Amino acid sequence: MNELKYSIILPTYNESENLPLIIWLIIQHMENENFEIIIVDDNSPDGTTQVAKDLQKIYGDEKIVVTGREKKLGLGSAYIHGIKFAKGDFVVIMDADLSHHPKFIKQFIKHQKEKDYDIVTGTRYAGDGGVHGWNLKRKAISRTANYITQVLLRPGVSDLTGSFRLYKKQVLEKLVQSCISKGYVFQMEMMVRANQFGFSVGEVPISFVDRQFGESKLGGNEIFQFLKGLLYFFAPT
Repeated sequence: MNELKYSIILPTYNESENLPLIIWLIIQHMENENFEIIIVDDNSPDGTTQVAKDLQKIYGDEKIVVTGREKKLGLGSAYIHGIKFAKGDFVVIMDADLSHHPKFIKQFIKHQKEKDYDIVTGTRYAGDGGVHGWNLKRKAISRTANYITQVLLRPGVSDLTGSFRLYKKQVLEKLVQSCISKGYVFQMEMMVRANQFGFSVGEVPISFVDRQFGESKLGGNEIFQFLKGLLYFFAPT
């Protein structure tokens, strides 16, 4: 078994249908790795917390850690909350809605070891990476957002708005404490800050699959926040 430990943080909100399968997939694909899964639920009205506790009984509290907040407070604070419980040397962040397949985590681990990267991020826009299940509008929004940020911010990564990444624990702690944005913009700010701090970043092509159960969290407000955030980042550069 790998001596290094990996803490996988899963922020959840109304993921009761997806959680059992994503947990099972993680456990299957992390065979022979030393890892834990930290579920941070924001008081989901669909009973996600109870599902998480049931899974904890099945797999054990050493493997599944269940924690949460009283209400939905955003991804950034979910990571800050989850890190408090993380015992790993590295932290993996990913979505719980099955859009990120756990099979890529071992590729992240392998790539990180090759050059001792501070961060390894999944990319939909390089190599054989791609997106499946999005309509033309969502693909256009994502592509346009990524293109604009590449031109204006030059972050050094091909997929700035993705949310499937592996971090050295201390690197993630520094980044989340330095970020001020929430929602759709948060992942973008993480990479901008990483570039500013001089952290090394590797990329692994991934296939992103749109959620099968529940509703997408990307809406008009997230697009507005993205544009607002982009102006904030571009102003001082």
